Amino acid sequence: MDRAIGRLRFALEALILCAALSACTPAPDMSGIARERQRAVQRYDISQAIASNGKVVVVGTQSGAVLVSNDQGKTWVRNALGHTSLVDLTACGDKGFLAVDHYHKVWSADAEGRNWQSAPLEMPRTPLVVACDRQGGWWVAGINAVISGSADSGKTWKTTDLGADAQITTLQFLDDKNAIALGEFGLTVTTDDGGVTWKKGPKIAGDFYPYAALFASRNEGWVSGLAGQMLHTSDGGKTWSKQDNATQATLNRLFMHDGVHFGVGAGGVIARLDGNSWRAVPYTDTVPVFLGGGASLPGQSAIVIGGPGGLLRSVSTLAKQ
Repeated sequence: MDRAIGRLRFALEALILCAALSACTPAPDMSGIARERQRAVQRYDISQAIASNGKVVVVGTQSGAVLVSNDQGKTWVRNALGHTSLVDLTACGDKGFLAVDHYHKVWSADAEGRNWQSAPLEMPRTPLVVACDRQGGWWVAGINAVISGSADSGKTWKTTDLGADAQITTLQFLDDKNAIALGEFGLTVTTDDGGVTWKKGPKIAGDFYPYAALFASRNEGWVSGLAGQMLHTSDGGKTWSKQDNATQATLNRLFMHDGVHFGVGAGGVIARLDGNSWRAVPYTDTVPVFLGGGASLPGQSAIVIGGPGGLLRSVSTLAKQ
């Protein structure tokens, strides 16, 4: 009996000691987590597209957030759009911004990058690229060579099915009437009536897969492809010639900055066109990951780049080659 009482007393004393120690143990410090959640740019963000109208920079992420800066990338404001994945983004001048969502929606905002609204999109089933025309019309293209346009902010859509098993990955309006789209297997599609009709043109040789295209005029343009391929046209896409890409990196996005052609891509590479060659722009703290977007910061001698892991930063373009 005495032995049983002793064991019970020992158990009670141990329980009291554990309770006392627990009461003295400080609660875990959650302030770091709280601060992290309050940051505009999160560590899990993957920047997939960046656009600028010269005053505001907007970033679309894979995780359903839009990041907006009105001070040339110094600070950012986060707008959570919910269950979205923004695969492409474009600036439409004073008419605002457009983004296309993998989950069959087109998002629009005002010229300050605010007041985001969504409109349903039926076709293409997998959208890949979004553009706007000079009249404010919306255009989306994607798989199965489908192009859809809306003249009433997404209320109704007119769809053109080009009957090809190919993804359209680039689309740009060049003036009031002319636009060009490029796609898988060298597909070239143009319109000369503002998108009323779309016609297939001569294919880019070699089953070319375009990652990004940039036209400076109706005739002159550049397109990037797999394994660092770069092509140039001076006749509106009828013929193409190879250009040297000294970076040897695939360029995911092409854009203009201070009158110069720039690209961002694999391995953290920033490239600019120097004569007939694309050369690397050196910058500090290079991160060897893919860059999903880039945009000009006018008057700053800098661009903004974005990628995975919350990578979003401004980079000087003044460094020597």
